[in-house]
Amino acid sequence: MTVNSRLLIALVVALTSLGAMSSPREEPSASATEIRIGNLMPYSGPLAEFGAIGKAQAAYFDMINDRGGINGRKIRFITRDDNSDPGNAMEQTRKLVEQDDVLFMFGSFGTPGNLATRWYLNERKVPQLFVASGDEELSQGKAFPWTMGWQPSFRSEGRIYANYIQAYYPRRKIVVLWQNDQFGRVLFKGIEEGLGDLNRLVLVDIAFDIDDEHLDGHVSVLKRAGADIFVFLGVPSTAAKVIKLAANLNWHPVFIVNDASASIANAMAPAGLENSAGVISAAFLKDPSDPAWKNDPAMKEWFAFMDKYHHVESINNSGALYGYATAEAMTQVLKQCGDDLSRENIMRQAAALKDYEPSVALPGIRMNTSSGNYPPIRQMRLVQFDGRSWQPFGEVIETAFSEVPRK
Repeated sequence: MTVNSRLLIALVVALTSLGAMSSPREEPSASATEIRIGNLMPYSGPLAEFGAIGKAQAAYFDMINDRGGINGRKIRFITRDDNSDPGNAMEQTRKLVEQDDVLFMFGSFGTPGNLATRWYLNERKVPQLFVASGDEELSQGKAFPWTMGWQPSFRSEGRIYANYIQAYYPRRKIVVLWQNDQFGRVLFKGIEEGLGDLNRLVLVDIAFDIDDEHLDGHVSVLKRAGADIFVFLGVPSTAAKVIKLAANLNWHPVFIVNDASASIANAMAPAGLENSAGVISAAFLKDPSDPAWKNDPAMKEWFAFMDKYHHVESINNSGALYGYATAEAMTQVLKQCGDDLSRENIMRQAAALKDYEPSVALPGIRMNTSSGNYPPIRQMRLVQFDGRSWQPFGEVIETAFSEVPRK
């Protein structure tokens, strides 16, 4: 082979490689037999208790596949562990999109990880649907049209507790123990906003880390403040410890916990049912460990599902129920897509839900979305634990939502 021939071949190879690098990859689409869905969960690390969400989502899609799939296509659910680390979330998301060719991301857990991947997914026009976070930043349809939350906003939930305090315990003194991350910070901000000028009633607020070893000291400080109302904002495992610590100190304030911790199996029972009696929260899903739902048809289906597809997980895990509910809603969106499973149509259908009722939602809770109104669930109900069951009181509460104008 002559030198000129070798140079010509090298030039052709180089130009071919350059073309491959500069040409954008075609958008993957669902095949005739499969829909690939990507997901990130904290299966390890400080928030591993929420890995139950992803396990239940996977099990739900197994059930759907056994029933023939969606419009003749089976779901391939690819879920990865991000260890609650935003950097890891970004790395895993790239792999899911660029190597695994997922059609969209669904149900990934946590605010930091979803915020870290939001720009990337929106630039590539990859749907980031029903993220497991109540941060309003993750449902800003005008600025990020490919990202949509699912549950009521943390900020609105905080306002609900503030409104409850003002209505039932006016001018009473308050202390707050909140988880020192975006989740706890936004919940607490909602309480402060809801109290408005009455924010002076908050005598002490203490931020704690997820692996905090000084909870007993924190609770002791809050008790000595002399408040009538104790608001806890964090995860179920910590809520259980805090409720028990307060009882051990013979402190019995009006106790309010956020929705994520309002689980009989994951928080109230570990704390001691007698210690948890009287706890107030706001909820939008049924509690699988609540005997009030034992004869409910939807919950009977849930227990049958858990027995057949997810028997390794506690049937009373509220995180698993959350995962089941989100997967059920995602299935509804895909059914609405028919045979048009382009990314654009998936987002279009996600933004076209009309009075859809998740089977395991509390009565009166519905999902409604539109292109200018992304957050699917904006309703909650106040509930109180009587030592055995959650008792709803008051009407369904319509929560507020703030859409940030696009700059």
